Amino acid sequence: MSFIKEACVENLQQAIIAEKQGADRLELCTDLEMDGLTPSNDLILKIKEHIKIQVHVMIRPRAGNFVYSVQKIDEMKASIDFCKLVGVEGVVFGILNNDNTLNLDKLRELTEYSQPLKVVIHKAIDDTPNPLQACKELADINGVTTILSSGGEITALEGMEVLREMIKISSEIEIMPAGKITKSNVHELHELIGARAYHGRLIVGSLEGLAQ
Repeated sequence: MSFIKEACVENLQQAIIAEKQGADRLELCTDLEMDGLTPSNDLILKIKEHIKIQVHVMIRPRAGNFVYSVQKIDEMKASIDFCKLVGVEGVVFGILNNDNTLNLDKLRELTEYSQPLKVVIHKAIDDTPNPLQACKELADINGVTTILSSGGEITALEGMEVLREMIKISSEIEIMPAGKITKSNVHELHELIGARAYHGRLIVGSLEGLAQ
């Protein structure tokens, strides 16, 4: 059974290598040491000009938690506007309340704002008290196409039971496991989890040592 391999990249060189090494899709972000932030408009444009596979762009205006002010939400909308303008396939974001539950009102607002782009809810879901409950709540938001998660754990392997449950309850949404998924273990994890797509920095091999 085939599955999508989504490579997480930070620059054009990594994107080119990932595509050549067999990635089916890219998640583009910057500052992965801070778990990924919104890339510059210039970088998004360069990726669109040079890459043939589909690209999802991280929409995360700052490091830290996922509780955002009105100003930060407006910044996210401006980034989404640019993604629409240049024609990327999708955007990736997550918004929580102060108690780490999903901010469903803001998620619904931003998902609607993002149309017709695909919408990926990222690993903010793993910070919620109950990722399975959060998954059910996201299934009620029209326009959410993918949930990126490690099942509330550090790695997809540790969270595989929750990930399997997510897949069961979210037939209309692509559950995309993440968390230490590499070229060497993705096939084994697929046998255990059975998802339609997997995400990782090393999912098609190492991209290290490339110039910025």
